[in-house]
Amino acid sequence: MSNLMSGAKILLECLAREGVDLMFGYPGGVTLPFYDSLYDHEIKHILVRHEENACFAAEGYSRATGKVGVCCATSGPGATNLVTGLVDAMMDSIPIVAITGQVTSKLIGSDAFQEADTFGITRSCTKHNYLVKNIQELPGIIHEAFYIASTGRPGPVLVDIPKDVFQAQGHYKPVDSIHLPGYKLVTEGHSGQIRRAAQMIWEAKRPYVYAGGGIVASGSHAELAELVEMIDAPAVCTLMGLGSLSSSHPNFVSMPGMHGSYAANMGMSGADLLIALGVRFDDRVTGRLAAFAPHAKVIHVDVDPAEVGKNRNPDLPIVGDLSKVMPKLNKAVAELKPTMGEQNAASRKAWWAQIREWQAENPLTPQFSTEEIKPQHLMAEIDRLSGGEAIVTSDVGQHQMWAAQFIRFHHPRLWINSGGLGAMGFGLPAAIGAQFARPDKLVFAIAGDGGFQMSIPELATIASHQLPIKIIIMNNGYLGMVRQWQELFYNNRLSSVTLDCFPEAETLAKAYGFKGRTIERPSQLTAALEEAVREPGPYLLNVRVSPTDNVYPMVPAGGAINEMVLGAPQPVAVPGR
Repeated sequence: MSNLMSGAKILLECLAREGVDLMFGYPGGVTLPFYDSLYDHEIKHILVRHEENACFAAEGYSRATGKVGVCCATSGPGATNLVTGLVDAMMDSIPIVAITGQVTSKLIGSDAFQEADTFGITRSCTKHNYLVKNIQELPGIIHEAFYIASTGRPGPVLVDIPKDVFQAQGHYKPVDSIHLPGYKLVTEGHSGQIRRAAQMIWEAKRPYVYAGGGIVASGSHAELAELVEMIDAPAVCTLMGLGSLSSSHPNFVSMPGMHGSYAANMGMSGADLLIALGVRFDDRVTGRLAAFAPHAKVIHVDVDPAEVGKNRNPDLPIVGDLSKVMPKLNKAVAELKPTMGEQNAASRKAWWAQIREWQAENPLTPQFSTEEIKPQHLMAEIDRLSGGEAIVTSDVGQHQMWAAQFIRFHHPRLWINSGGLGAMGFGLPAAIGAQFARPDKLVFAIAGDGGFQMSIPELATIASHQLPIKIIIMNNGYLGMVRQWQELFYNNRLSSVTLDCFPEAETLAKAYGFKGRTIERPSQLTAALEEAVREPGPYLLNVRVSPTDNVYPMVPAGGAINEMVLGAPQPVAVPGR
């Protein structure tokens, strides 16, 4: 294509060639030329009600599909409102391309109306960012942005485009190849290291598979199951990795970490080999790092060399894309099985017996009451209706941890939450992106009464498109996780955590044109959730749960992963009273 086009039309041509069919955004003054061209284009634009939510929705779309999510905002406050979403995508390795408008080139640096140094502001919260200086650069930059976002360790890339570049006229020439001399990808993994890893796996007496978001990002879930079954090892999946091994798989233990299960954390502490796949040894998993997995050698496979050895030095590092490394590793393991597979069979059988003993000793068991709805009861009911097949997005807080503990995921890309950043307000807009991405799927958006009120405006987006999202509010009247910490570690001095005003759900939903209700008795829960699922459109269910329940197990800050608080402190009996 060589005909004369505006920068705005060139941008749209680039997006279309990258396979973009949907984007989320909010227009403004300097992006008007782009939106004018978008008016006649086949790419669908979803108008959100806040730019932060445009990025969260793009993340929901990407997390549900594996494709690059796209969002757009105007200059100044529009661009700065994207920052939280960009940091979230950066920490959770989600491929996003953010398009921002900028004031006309000649005004940059003059403190013009709605000018902000978007390029400087987003430098540390993106995988890469660009300021487009002329129309000739535009096609190459857009295609580079998608390539960088989606390759290696995925992440967000921002492209800042001045208004005059949108308006300029130029010739679009398709970009046939990307040449980035400073961007080196190591994908295959070192063959010698892979062979040595296979030997270490068979030499181990207490192997433990520790799988993270890298399995999901690389699409290596089938290979993960193959490895786990071949070596018959217990496996845990991190908060970001849930679903990469089906919750119904006999080798799946649970999620490890600060609110992981007793068995998962004790297994980490007792293993003699950790097979760490696509993880970053995050502090919420490791607890006190010096005491983490003290008896274990570590094989660490990750596509990002910066993560290998950053927190825990591996005994055997393998830098590579799991989609390339896992088939080779499985092949090497299979080749050694005839000669090495039985050498530690008795020890491994004893290891499994120990894992089962830990599971039986302190299982993750939902709590029920006839007087009030327990949060765990709510999650168990959502799990029953989901059957491990629904998409569940979560906001951040206690409900996020209870959902991770009690809702099953039989496939990857069903569990969508803000893992690394822990951004409140994430759950509802992420559900919007996920529902647009997977219209065939039942989507639950689980939020607390705190996080929900950060994203209430997106009810308008849901209503506008009649998205059949089932919005479930776990309403305990508090900023629950903050209250839990204040109770346990700050002498129950509850400072600024009480949420004593919440909108009436039926009235709020009706104001947006769909159904909603509030329930507070356990006897209402099953029927209310079933009604929400049957409803063909959106539904808002406000579930009032017991206000002061805490999430257990819990590893206190600074504690070792095996130093879990398993339940509420019990009062000490005083003799003679």
